[in-house]
Amino acid sequence: MKNKIRPSKSPDATQMLPSEVRPGQSIELLKALHILTREGKLNQDSRRKLKQVYHLFQFIEKLLKELPASQDAAQPTLADHGAGKSYLGFIIYDLYFKALGRGTIFGIETRPELVESSRALAMRLGFERMQFFNLTVAQAAQSDLLPAHIDVVTALHACDTATDDAIAFGLQKKAKYMVLVPCCQAELAAHLRQNKALNLNRTPLAELWRHPLHTREIGSQLTNVLRCLYLEAHGYQVTVTELVGWEHSMKNELILAHYTGHKKHSAAERLLALLREFGLETLSESRFVGLSTLATS
Repeated sequence: MKNKIRPSKSPDATQMLPSEVRPGQSIELLKALHILTREGKLNQDSRRKLKQVYHLFQFIEKLLKELPASQDAAQPTLADHGAGKSYLGFIIYDLYFKALGRGTIFGIETRPELVESSRALAMRLGFERMQFFNLTVAQAAQSDLLPAHIDVVTALHACDTATDDAIAFGLQKKAKYMVLVPCCQAELAAHLRQNKALNLNRTPLAELWRHPLHTREIGSQLTNVLRCLYLEAHGYQVTVTELVGWEHSMKNELILAHYTGHKKHSAAERLLALLREFGLETLSESRFVGLSTLATS
């Protein structure tokens, strides 16, 4: 079944656009991001990508609208980690920040060529309240280039530990909201493999990751469970849901965190208990810093 199309508002009145493109969306932007072809068409990969970004935008737009009104031209602030080509940041700016007339989006990316291309595109489109930095997430947390407080922290398909780095950044910047779509959670699976024989003798639970395929799957699942507990221990209310249907992406788990200030000591205790049960105590000294204090304070 062919997709419905609608007329473009571009100077070329004969051009027709796919129905998936939201009204008001900059067609020049979508073409520059190679989401749309020069003829204004969507291929299957671009359609899937656009669907994911639009779904995530709907969640983020709702959170941005819940922030207190501000007279500060720089507010609200949003940091997009592992920004890549900044699909998400550009579309959020185009659909929300542009009309708002204030606010700043920061794109954090380690590949300098992508940072430069994003800067050039923002300048070309007149998106003057977008800034891009060639920094790791850890460097961004310490950098004077970013403000001390960030309202919303996002990470779309941040690979492996990049999601944990984004969480650490959000904690340091006292983010009101974090919107995370994790990807390729390999670190914890590697830790499970290291002590597999020992754990098989210690607990029957080790059967959950005895086979390599199960090691990867349980590692991915456990990683996100631990992240949610860590956020709750730091005072965030956490919701976990699907981003889009599984037919569009296997990396589909969306973690929404809203800071309430109510630190759950029980979450820290459960996190520590899970680390002990799975033989992952070393992570409490590296990935989940300060857990013992959170559990007893």
